[in-house]
Amino acid sequence: MLIFSPQIFIYFFVFLIKFPLIFGSDEEERLMVDIFRGYNSLILPMRNSSQPLTVKMGLQLLLLINVDEKDQIMQSNVWLTLKWHDFQLKWNPVNYGGVKDLRVSLDKVWLPDIVLFNNADGNYEVSYMSNVVIQYNGDMLWVPPAIYKSSCIIDVEYFPFDEQICHLIFGSWTYNEKEIKMDFDKSAGIDLLEYGESKIWDVVGAPATLVNQRSRIEYQLRLRRKALFYTVVLIIPTVLMAFLSMAISVLLSIVVFLLLVSKILPPTSSTIPLMAKYLLLTFVLNVITILVTVIIINIYFRSPITHQMPGWVRSVFLK
Repeated sequence: MLIFSPQIFIYFFVFLIKFPLIFGSDEEERLMVDIFRGYNSLILPMRNSSQPLTVKMGLQLLLLINVDEKDQIMQSNVWLTLKWHDFQLKWNPVNYGGVKDLRVSLDKVWLPDIVLFNNADGNYEVSYMSNVVIQYNGDMLWVPPAIYKSSCIIDVEYFPFDEQICHLIFGSWTYNEKEIKMDFDKSAGIDLLEYGESKIWDVVGAPATLVNQRSRIEYQLRLRRKALFYTVVLIIPTVLMAFLSMAISVLLSIVVFLLLVSKILPPTSSTIPLMAKYLLLTFVLNVITILVTVIIINIYFRSPITHQMPGWVRSVFLK
């Protein structure tokens, strides 16, 4: 009579689990050797030189890190999705144990050199070089994460109730429109499904367009400032000061608010914020009020002992 110990069942179970993995690993290794035999990662994968290679791109916004109004720079955390077809990297899954995809390092395959043209810190590339996924039919997928600093022209005329439009312009650095055509992956815009809400800005729109004969993709990020903080701290105290009767105190307060606005906003000369115009006008009117008050008080307290009425005043007002 045969007696089976529990250890035998455990060893047998582990063998059943490990064997397919070892077999699959061997098949992938054989597949890697076969498909990369004679492959050159420096050559653009174009079967026909008259037809450009289509690179589909998607952009997913995860976090709006900062919008620097003074330096006019937007910093964002994004995921890029790049898809293209490489006719040289095809195989039949039946011949390789049912393997339908591979994940390889970037140096093994050709990559589209898609960069951010309007970057503001000299870093044109992505921040992490993730692996490339190769499908058995030759479709390539690369999803690298990146933190970009892009230039953004800030218009502060209607601060703090302003809206800004920041651009992210992507395209190939070395290939022209006859070699690479850009296209949208899924939708013509930035994907906001995983976006973490900013405490300062609301994203009101994120469209995208193909420009320069489809050699570039221009994403727009339309931002609206959340004005509650500035309304409570800046606007309400400024408006209430207009009802105060102490002219000197109001004048000093306006100077403080002008310094506060100049510290928050960039020193641009294209437009002057309406808030700054209001403060400046209030400042000028307050100075005029103080001067007129000084003149009126000086005239009111004059007496015949200290002053004599000028002749032109007597002739104009008394005759």
